[in-house]
Amino acid sequence: MKREYSITLSLFLLYVTLLTWIILFKMNFSVSGLSRIRSVNLIPYGACVFTNGKLDFDEIFSNILAFVPIGVYVSMLKPRWSFAKKLLPALGISFIYEVMQFVLAIGASDITDLINNTLGGLIGILIFGLLQKIFGEKTCKILLCLAVLCTILLIVLIAVLLIVNL
Repeated sequence: MKREYSITLSLFLLYVTLLTWIILFKMNFSVSGLSRIRSVNLIPYGACVFTNGKLDFDEIFSNILAFVPIGVYVSMLKPRWSFAKKLLPALGISFIYEVMQFVLAIGASDITDLINNTLGGLIGILIFGLLQKIFGEKTCKILLCLAVLCTILLIVLIAVLLIVNL
């Protein structure tokens, strides 16, 4: 059990590291390649989610999807935490990303991103709860195997994207 916890924690930390690289550094290895943007949008689902006058569902969906694993990982690592306590890491991590984008002037800080990212964490918690009802005590082992596979696939995908963009 301790070994599973250590592997899960390691995968979670790797995921957050990759997510940080993707969100804050836009998959760049150099800060100098980042655009200098410092803006704050406090109007949920305002102008920032529209591209060419149309609602940008890809942006919304991507933000939600990116944070689903955080909800799952927190549920695996802290199964006894209350629902609200499990949701706090997704909210906190997202808030830190938005603040860092503003402080470092490397992106637009947006309340919509905070909402969507937290929603992704919430969905991850709900998915874990549903899977726990289906698989019972085997849930964490099944999800751990899936997490290892997904982590490997994510690393391969990032490597391919980096090679293609060289």
